[in-house]
Amino acid sequence: MVLLKDKNGTPHTFANPSTYLSQKAIDRRTLYNIAIDSTDLPVTPSYISQIANTPNTTILNVSKWQNAIAIKVTDPNAISTINAYPFVKSISGIAAKPALPNQTGNKKFIEEKNTTPVPIAQKTNGITGDYFNYGTNSFAEIHLHNGEFLHNIGLRGQTMQIAMLDNGFRNFTTLDAFDSIIQNNQVKDTWDFVHGETNVADDGSHGMSCFSTIGANIPGQFIGKAPKANFLLYKTEDDASEYPIEEFNWVCGAERADSAGADVISSSLGYYAFDNTSFNHTYADMDGNTTMAANGADMAAKKGLLIFIAVGNEGNSAWKYLITPSDADSVLAVGAVNTGGFVGGFSSYGPSADGRIKPDVASIGVSAMIQTTGNTVSFSNGTSFACPNMAGLGTCLWQGFPEFNNMKILKALQEAGNKFTTPDTRTGYGIPDMKLAFANLLTDYATASATFTNCVTNLQWHSKDVAAMQYEIERKGPNDTAYTKIETIAAQGQSVLTNMDYSYNNSLVGLPAGVYTYRIRQIIDTSSAGFMAIYLDSSSVASTTFCENPNPDESFPEKIMVQPNPVNTQIIILKITTPYLVNQLHIQIYDSKGSLVLQKIDSKNIGTSTVNIPVHQLARGLYFIQCYNDDKKLIGTAKALLLQ
Repeated sequence: MVLLKDKNGTPHTFANPSTYLSQKAIDRRTLYNIAIDSTDLPVTPSYISQIANTPNTTILNVSKWQNAIAIKVTDPNAISTINAYPFVKSISGIAAKPALPNQTGNKKFIEEKNTTPVPIAQKTNGITGDYFNYGTNSFAEIHLHNGEFLHNIGLRGQTMQIAMLDNGFRNFTTLDAFDSIIQNNQVKDTWDFVHGETNVADDGSHGMSCFSTIGANIPGQFIGKAPKANFLLYKTEDDASEYPIEEFNWVCGAERADSAGADVISSSLGYYAFDNTSFNHTYADMDGNTTMAANGADMAAKKGLLIFIAVGNEGNSAWKYLITPSDADSVLAVGAVNTGGFVGGFSSYGPSADGRIKPDVASIGVSAMIQTTGNTVSFSNGTSFACPNMAGLGTCLWQGFPEFNNMKILKALQEAGNKFTTPDTRTGYGIPDMKLAFANLLTDYATASATFTNCVTNLQWHSKDVAAMQYEIERKGPNDTAYTKIETIAAQGQSVLTNMDYSYNNSLVGLPAGVYTYRIRQIIDTSSAGFMAIYLDSSSVASTTFCENPNPDESFPEKIMVQPNPVNTQIIILKITTPYLVNQLHIQIYDSKGSLVLQKIDSKNIGTSTVNIPVHQLARGLYFIQCYNDDKKLIGTAKALLLQ
């Protein structure tokens, strides 16, 4: 590895990052206020050329984060020549041509080699009405995390980009688990850092099996955790040998993931022992700051990526502990459990060498479902599968909260673990509950406020929801000891989680003066089996005097009127008069055949209010409008003649 002194003479600039970063990578930096710095600049091209033109020298990979170049030489004199270049800081060995077949590398996959075919079975239990038909075994996996909740509210990975760093993705283009991904062009980039080519489907199968835990879509049998995501598939692991150059390759893979605009990295690779034992790491090296891979993982996190790493399969070995880069302090190291939540004996132990909680969390890695190269679905063991299982769910969670950065999502996953208050060295903070993680993030995200004018409190709140959710308005007056629910409001979102704004009016006419406190309860799961609700911000208003009817002697007859009529625009202007406040004003429009063609829910104050109703989707003709109050009683009817 040739370490360079600087990046002098580079043609690239901070002012024009589009020459070395994709727009998605630039957008991520902008969104999360991440400054572009010298580590983003590519290695100076003239330095690369000079080294490449050195006799008996082949460039393998180039790392801009490390400002280093991995080379292969066939003549020791080439090392002396390169070392004499003025821009070279140092040269160190990170690999050697092995005299014997690989002795160490494939041992990291030993747990995963034991597979058992999965019987094909339809889902026979669980929550009805799930978006995906998981099948019994696949449902058991995702339900351990309540992960189906995310899928059911539209968070399935769409718009997100996951990079996978592994030993290859054999036959992924022809296997059933990935047919939807291939058909929808969800693989956006591939690169083999070992052989320097785009084909990653002709080498190891370990990465393919890991890929399947996220991307599989075989209805009724095997559904991955984020099957709608886009993917970047990078081969950084060389099955033929085990040397630190694979850590260098890993960093290069993370760099490419960053530059290509990945949101998430999932990597089920780890290092501690090498074919040449002089390169071996010690447990003391597992401190998050020593190894190339750990420093590369932390740099990727610094660039805004959410990183998931398998903690390792060394629990039953003499080594026992986690392996790098899972020791990095800004990544989620993932241990392995079964669908009952019991840890696998092979799953590596924590803590990190400097005493941090590791692994961070745990997911399904004991009898985990995977795709095989024989086009069957099987059970297999390994933290290699726990990692992408967790990465897929973490991707879906982050999809719902792009306003929060990677470290906020990492923390949310830790805090949703079933051992968050009592972490240990086997599963860390435990098994994350994705519905709880969602609820905690939504609580942090949502806002609410209240204003008071003319004896009416106006509540405004901003949240995220889907149509199946609800809001409950609670109020506590000056003489109340507890909150009382005063209204239930159906969420106005659609089938995919959406940012929403709401307004609600509450009249205090006839109520005593004093401080009134409101709070909004959002029910995110209305089912009896999975009920969950959170409280958004509370707000208070002060009524200084007893509120009376502002016009006690004036009569407000109930009526509705369309003005102007006929309607020459694409908006019906409806004037509605009531002597009372209406919080849930239901407006229904019928065509001349009596068919309901449009509905709208609004609100109005005492007296006459104007409601604008967009009708651009309606054809010309005669329509009938009906309005109902909070008690579902008819306020009035009106005709509207649409001329365009």
